[in-house]
Amino acid sequence: MANYAGQVDFQTRLQNWLPKIVLSPSIAAMVVFVYGFIAFTVYLSFSDSKMLPSYDWIGLTNYTKLWNLSHWWVSITNLAIFAVLYIGICTLLGLSLAILLDQKIRGEGILRPIYLYPMALSFIVTGTAWKWILDPGIGLENSMHQWGWESFEFNWIKDRNMAIYTVVIAAVWQTSGFVMAMFLAGLRGVDNEILKAAQIDGASNWKLYRRIVIPMLRPAFLSAFVILAHLSVKSYDLIIALTGGGPGRATEVPATFMYSYTFTRNSMGIGSASAVIMLMTIAAIMTPYLYAELKEQK
Repeated sequence: MANYAGQVDFQTRLQNWLPKIVLSPSIAAMVVFVYGFIAFTVYLSFSDSKMLPSYDWIGLTNYTKLWNLSHWWVSITNLAIFAVLYIGICTLLGLSLAILLDQKIRGEGILRPIYLYPMALSFIVTGTAWKWILDPGIGLENSMHQWGWESFEFNWIKDRNMAIYTVVIAAVWQTSGFVMAMFLAGLRGVDNEILKAAQIDGASNWKLYRRIVIPMLRPAFLSAFVILAHLSVKSYDLIIALTGGGPGRATEVPATFMYSYTFTRNSMGIGSASAVIMLMTIAAIMTPYLYAELKEQK
């Protein structure tokens, strides 16, 4: 009897420890290769690192130099333009498509994966494809000229003042379907009884969405904002594939600035400082969201 009780106790302890044992290598790798490297980057931002890491502590000198660089301010301006347009257009377009599909239209099963398909592509593929489409020599402008519309001109990707908007076009094309799916899930979760009661009271479709449906989509709006803001801050691969940060510095953002100063300009300390600023920006976006989620769970 004692042996049986000991065996049951061993099995119970094994069941409790087995998930921890299985997950421990992944947790250790994450601690080292994610949080460890984050801590190392923070340390480098306070060091006199050039081409290679240096351990000479210089305090906030790199941050002072960073905020005095005109290139950094150009990247911040470009990020602001890109983020505002990207988040705003994706949200509006995704909500509009979700409302359209929520009407139970014919062919919804076909349209939904069509809208979602771009999200399955990597940003490198998206950037390369849109680079071909927007290139005046081989893309849309050239096609229009071949079809006889000789006066058609669309050379934004070569224009310093308009190139950032081509990045917005490509990013919106890729992500708006994902935002649509988020809003569609929220719309399908709205209680129909509330809508029927409002319709009985004489509410028009416009008032129905403006006063009832859209306010009830607040969690979907918040989730969409957090995801889109995070993607806009760390946008690197799309810009490199589409414009390479050019023409000139017309599409340079903090992510491309960080790579440039860290690996091609031999200013690892300044590059690390810019990476820390990006990390703090993402943390400032995520923290209120996580706080709200934890507050709702309590």
